[in-house]
Amino acid sequence: MKTELLRISRRWALLGLLLTATLIMGAATTVSAAESLAPARVTGDFASAIVLDVNTGMILEAYREHERRPPASMLKMMTELVVLERIEAGVLTLDDIVTVSGNAAKVGGSQVYLKDGEQFTVRDLLMALAIHSANDAATALAEHVAGSTAAFVELMNAKARDLNMNNTEFNSVHGLPPARGQRSDISTAYDMTLLARELLKHPESTQWGSMAEAPFRGGQFTLHNPNRLIGKFRGLDGLKTGYTKPAGFCVTATAEQNGQRLLSVVMGCSTNNARASETTRLLTMAFNMFEPVKIIDGPGDALPQMLAVKDGKVREVQVTYGEALTVSVPRGRRADLVIEREITKQATAPLAAGAEVGRALVKLGDRLLGSVPIITMQEAPRGSWFHRLVH
Repeated sequence: MKTELLRISRRWALLGLLLTATLIMGAATTVSAAESLAPARVTGDFASAIVLDVNTGMILEAYREHERRPPASMLKMMTELVVLERIEAGVLTLDDIVTVSGNAAKVGGSQVYLKDGEQFTVRDLLMALAIHSANDAATALAEHVAGSTAAFVELMNAKARDLNMNNTEFNSVHGLPPARGQRSDISTAYDMTLLARELLKHPESTQWGSMAEAPFRGGQFTLHNPNRLIGKFRGLDGLKTGYTKPAGFCVTATAEQNGQRLLSVVMGCSTNNARASETTRLLTMAFNMFEPVKIIDGPGDALPQMLAVKDGKVREVQVTYGEALTVSVPRGRRADLVIEREITKQATAPLAAGAEVGRALVKLGDRLLGSVPIITMQEAPRGSWFHRLVH
């Protein structure tokens, strides 16, 4: 049976005193929050690992997730992200033509054997990067976007700072080991999840990441995806593998099952087989341990609380949830979910429809699983001086 408690909260100080409603979704159990919600500490054939819920960022499993290590080609997710964001901003398009430089043509490792002066579309080179992990394609894209790889690396590091990837330093656009006297790329399993969650906002990332192979250079060359789990693990559709001798075998993988999308990173696996088997084990364990629960449906019915309006033509307006929210919950704990609604006690007109006036926090014990805005359902125009005087 749902229980509703009301209390005054000191949060949202800029909006004034808040009315906080706590909705307990079921009877409490005797299992402590620490026991059920701390990330499972896992071990295996990896130097570091992490699994999290993409929707909320909740960490489900982890092992040395903040240990700094070379990410190898997983950093190409950032190369891809920077290019896709330039496309989103209208700076370039997928159909723009890129002319390959001699510098790009000379890059070794995994490649599509670009030749000096060859021309490809941005789409062609992004697919070569995302599917085949082509170092020469990454270099050609970087030079096209920023003029040089050094300038592009600056864009990568700026984006890393924006994403709070605090233990990451990029020094290349492809992840190859550094030449003598150069600094190595460095990151962590946790930071890779921050990058991957941002990349997943672009549908091309899973469109390309889920392709086992694709034609290139008019069908003269076939792109092969080194991710062995494509087509073998249910719902897996990306994202990026990596390997160098210093880094070991690495992969950032994502899969969606029954509306729940998880993200895993393993770094420093001893073999390609271990990379695939450990990712399979960690994702399977997480899908089995946690279930998706749609706790908030999104905009729709009005909430019980009304928002008081000062100096408006109306004295109060209705409010509703601004977004839907699905969270990953340990199996058997669905009934213990709590929603705390924090709404400003009074707002001043004019107030637009859809204005954010609070937050709904979804918790299990003392662990915040996610939150959504609470918004106004109607506008509240400012009243005339006479209306304000008499009201």
